[in-house]
This record gives sequence, C-alpha cells and structure tokens, in this order.
Amino acid sequence: MWKSVFLALGAFSCILGVEMLLVDSASVMPLQGGQPRTVTAPDWAPWALLSVGAVTILHFVTLPVKQAAPTGQPWRSLNH
Repeated sequence: MWKSVFLALGAFSCILGVEMLLVDSASVMPLQGGQPRTVTAPDWAPWALLSVGAVTILHFVTLPVKQAAPTGQPWRSLNH
C-alpha cells in the first residue's frame, strides 16, 4: 500500500509542477460576487514540485515488493 501512496504523491507533484510551468497565473472568482483574485506562483515553485515529485517516484522504485506467504499462498484472514 505504501508503494502506491508514494507513486501517487510523486505523480501528483510532477503533474502540478508541469502545470505551473505552463500556466502563468489563475484568476479565482468568489461565489458571492466581488473582485476576482489572481494567484501567481513564484518562479521556483514549478521546479521544486518537479524535483520533489521525481525524487518521490525514485523512492517508489526502490521500495521492496511485498512478499507472499511462505507457503506460496496469499495471506488470508483468520475468518475463513
């Protein structure tokens, strides 16, 4: 299970980093009306997200695969 969590977090971070490289700013409109708010990411944020995502995916690759039970059968609960 932990392997899939690391892969998901790494992929999400990389995708968000690439998205921030492609989009300069985003305007957010409030639900009750009013002035839109413009959100601009700092210049270092896309590269930081890409590098953290890449390192997390590399960590995913190095994690060991869960081993099966010694009998070759997958683990079963005590409540057959």
